[in-house]
Amino acid sequence: MSSENPQSDSKPVLACTVSRDVQNFDLLIEDMETCLGEKWGDLGFAEALAFLGQPEARDLEFLAVAIDESDEDNLVLLGEVITQAKAHGIKVILIAEDVSPVALHQLLRKGADEFVPYPLPEGELQQAIERLKAAEEAARLAVNSPTLQAGGASREGAVIAVQGLAGGVGATTLAVNLAWELAQIDGDDHPKVCIMDFDLQFGSVGTYLDLPRRDSVFEMLSDTEAMDDEIFGQALVTFQDRLEVLPAPGELLPLDFITPEDVQRLIEMARSHFDYVLIDMPTTLVAWTETVLNAAHVYFAAIELDMRSAQNVLRLKRALQSEELPFNKLRFALNRAPKFTDLSGKSRVKRMGESLGISIDLQLPDGGRQILQSADHGIPLASSAPKNPLRKEIAKLAQSIHALGRNDAEAA
Repeated sequence: MSSENPQSDSKPVLACTVSRDVQNFDLLIEDMETCLGEKWGDLGFAEALAFLGQPEARDLEFLAVAIDESDEDNLVLLGEVITQAKAHGIKVILIAEDVSPVALHQLLRKGADEFVPYPLPEGELQQAIERLKAAEEAARLAVNSPTLQAGGASREGAVIAVQGLAGGVGATTLAVNLAWELAQIDGDDHPKVCIMDFDLQFGSVGTYLDLPRRDSVFEMLSDTEAMDDEIFGQALVTFQDRLEVLPAPGELLPLDFITPEDVQRLIEMARSHFDYVLIDMPTTLVAWTETVLNAAHVYFAAIELDMRSAQNVLRLKRALQSEELPFNKLRFALNRAPKFTDLSGKSRVKRMGESLGISIDLQLPDGGRQILQSADHGIPLASSAPKNPLRKEIAKLAQSIHALGRNDAEAA
């Protein structure tokens, strides 16, 4: 363990504790040494702000900010530490003992990524670190197309699919609002985004955005071999000059109305014109589900913390693995997740992931009645309820996807 301002002589410092006195958190010291060996340091609150501006801070993966009730008078300074860490791309684990819910809420709103109570449960710090790494990897997978472009007539956009593994788990809400948040990024220089509704029977993407259904959608799907740029463009509906939408057909169609080849052509056409292509999938597995799964850079599977979702995850896992399909490509999004103060609920989430053998990469809060009202009025959450907790979480996801995509493009 190093003290004062951590130095990186031969071993880079990967993490730092930030506290009034780290000796007050002896269990944290033990866990940091277990997880990181000598590759960590400890800082005071003011020292942390100074250190974050130094070149050595670039190697940091996370800060473990440890506080107790005596530190509630320093919330402004603590909030600034968290803000500066996030500005430098450094994750923050908040470790708190006997701190009021109001103080916790204030610091978590500043951007803390994880909350762990003190005294630390056995192995909890290591699990928090692993969750941070898993979340970062999931976001990176969403933009792992090396040819993703920010402009130009010819694109090779990232494909993001969303499928609900049970009815009413919020898959369409996630798909529509994620598409809209991506379309809002960077102001006038925003990326080009398209969302396609592949639920040919009861698709509601157009309803969520109050858009008309077009007969040209049915005509295009009837003969995708003849589809060209003009035919594809005529089937799209524009939402507020920012988002292009391929709505579900006006008539109920069997899901096998389109073939895997048709779906492949649609995806390739959309990718050539847009930076991000979102696909809202039907709950049912069909012959062309494999096509979308293979084409998607990330495939969100929306679930809830209930038995039906758990059983359907097991069914899907068996089905994909029996066909040797990439089950590991799925990124599970838990809707109506427990609040950060609901330790019992958090424990249930952990047990669910362990029992199913999956990683729950995205936890979305319950947005309440505003979600239904937004869908009924055909307005995205960013416009109807910008302060809604679900909207904020989806906006953070969109920002992380776009930031990683931009960084990858610059590196290439």
